[in-house]
Order: sequence, then C-alpha cells, then structure tokens
Amino acid sequence: MSAHPTRPDRRPAGRARQPRATEARLAALRALLPPADLVAMLVTKPVNVRYLTGFSGSYGALLLFHDHTIFFTDRRYEAQAAVEVAGAEIVMAPGDLVAGVVTVLGNDGDGLGFEPMGLTWGSGQRLRTSLPGRAVVPAPALVEELRVVKDEGEIAAMREAARTGTEALAGLLGSLRAGMTEREVAVDLETSMRRLGGDGLAFDPIVAFGEQAAEPHHRPNDRELAPGDFVKLDFGARVDGYRSDMTRTVVFGRASERQRELYELVHRAQAAGLAALRPRVVAGEVDHACRKVIAEAGLGSAFTHPTGHGVGLEIHEAPWVRSGAGGSIASGTPVTVEPGVYLPGFGGVRIEDLAVVRPGGHELLTTAPKELIEL
Repeated sequence: MSAHPTRPDRRPAGRARQPRATEARLAALRALLPPADLVAMLVTKPVNVRYLTGFSGSYGALLLFHDHTIFFTDRRYEAQAAVEVAGAEIVMAPGDLVAGVVTVLGNDGDGLGFEPMGLTWGSGQRLRTSLPGRAVVPAPALVEELRVVKDEGEIAAMREAARTGTEALAGLLGSLRAGMTEREVAVDLETSMRRLGGDGLAFDPIVAFGEQAAEPHHRPNDRELAPGDFVKLDFGARVDGYRSDMTRTVVFGRASERQRELYELVHRAQAAGLAALRPRVVAGEVDHACRKVIAEAGLGSAFTHPTGHGVGLEIHEAPWVRSGAGGSIASGTPVTVEPGVYLPGFGGVRIEDLAVVRPGGHELLTTAPKELIEL
C-alpha cells in the first residue's frame, strides 16, 4: 500500500459537476417554500449553505427567493465565492449578517423563514425586531429533508472517504505494538487518512483498548496496548465535505473463547441488520433485526445505543435507525449499521459499516474485512 497515492486520480470529480447539482438543489428548495407559507428563506447552517451552493468557507449565508438568490459573505471569501457559488448575487456583509439581510430584504412582505439551528437565539430575535413588517418565523428542516437522499456525486465523495479509511486501517493494523497508547493510535489514524487523500477527520476517532472498549463512545487516553486486549476503532475520513464512518474491533494477540463468542454474536447481528437494509424498509425494522439477535443471546441490555444513522455532510444526520423509528429509507440514502455489545470490566465489540440503500438491497462503502482478526 502506497502512503502517497496520486491524489487527482483517486478523488471524485464532484467539484466539476457542482454547478449543475446546486442548481437542481436550489430549485428543489424553492418548490418547498409555498407549502411552508414562505416567500423567502434564509439559510445559515454551514453544511446547508455548502449543500446548496458548493461554498466551503466558514462565513456564508443564502437568501432564497422564488425567482432569485442572494449569497452573503465578506471580503475574506470574495474570490472564493466567485468561483464556488454559481447563479447567485454575491453581497458583502462583513461582520453583521443580520444587517446585510435587513438591508437587502426590506420591511415589506411576508413569510421569511430562517434556520433556527443556523442562527443564535439573539440573532434570530434581532432579525425579527429589525423586520417588524414581516412574518419572520423558524423554518422547518427543509434543506435537511433534501439532503437525506444523495446524488451520485455525493456518494462518490463518500466512497472515496470510505476508501481512505479502509486503507488507513490496513496500514495501522500492521503497525500495532505493545505499549502504544490509544492517543498514539488515534494520531496515526488521522495522519494516515490525510496522507491517503482525505481532507481531514470525519469526527474525533474512538480508540479503545481492553476493558475501555466497553465504553461505546470512549475518548482515547494514555491506556497502553497489552496482549489479549480488544482494540475497538471507530473512525472516518472527510472528502469534499462528505464523511465516512466505520468501526472494526480486533484482538491484539490470541482471542479468548469469550472474546470469540462476543465477536461472533455482534457479527451475526450486523449481518442481520444489513440483510434487512433495502429500499422502503422502515428504519426501526433494521434496528430490530440487529437487536433481536443480541437479545436472543441474553445480552439485549448490553446493546445500549441505536443501530445507526444517516451520514453525509454531517456525521450524524437523518434518517435515524433506532428502535421504534418510523419512516422508510429511500434508495440513495447512506446509513450506518453498527450493533455493539459492551460488558463493563471485560470490553466490548462494535462492527459498523456505511452502506447506501440501492434498488434490490444496498452497496457497502466500507469494505474492510469483518472476520475476527488476531494480531
């Protein structure tokens, strides 16, 4: 495995397709405004701004009308916005987005929606008081609704992020040695994913040795690796804003009989969940498929978290694959399937894959081996 692949040959060509994709997304959002009784919508949540425009800077907002679009940023990103944002009037609003919006929008009219998760409470109140002649209301999660199903450009970026993680894992497993700390392994994972073409981490990795693998969301510390330890690794890369997510659990040394039994139980549970993953399946049914296997083994109470979640520009997004979840999962939706069993004082096992629902089943984006590995 080369630590320095030729990057242009391996990354998806998503950026070249971005203007056409964002044009379609803006049109789809416009179609959702009338049913929500909105004549305009202010989009300020950074991942939603990126989804709708392709803008990857840290300061940008979108004011969408039925017939035109205004994009706000400041002088730091003037040149970047000119390249990344197509089909919108670009307005400089240095340091005061609310003032910029008020100036452009005016006080006459109705139905301005804003993203409650994209503005501070104070900014939302100021927007309302600055536009007393308008109905300024929190908008429903319209952009998040559009983001659930991914197009092929988005999936290509996620596939590349998953490839980066898979290759990083292969290199890491060959380098584990007694005495390494969890922190050192976490740093090695990040460094490797960046060298392999990732833009950064999808999230702070979980690295847990031995009994600490019993913590589902353990933060790496100075615990040293010793023979016989479980090694639980939950991590992902980010490519063009899109993320991957994968968990593998291995044993450093020879696995005990109890470790083997626990691993095989989780492996069977994950296989059951993946077998259930197909277009129009109810999200709660995927969770039930995993949970049933573990419960029948008498360890239902040791499976302490939902089975999965959507992934995209955010590491946790809709749909939510958990007990009792309604709503069906559409083709083109990436979700994780990640059952786990956690036994305090002993350790834990989680096996997680990122899969895209496809006609007739699903496509695995994470492809690392899942048989028990003893190092």
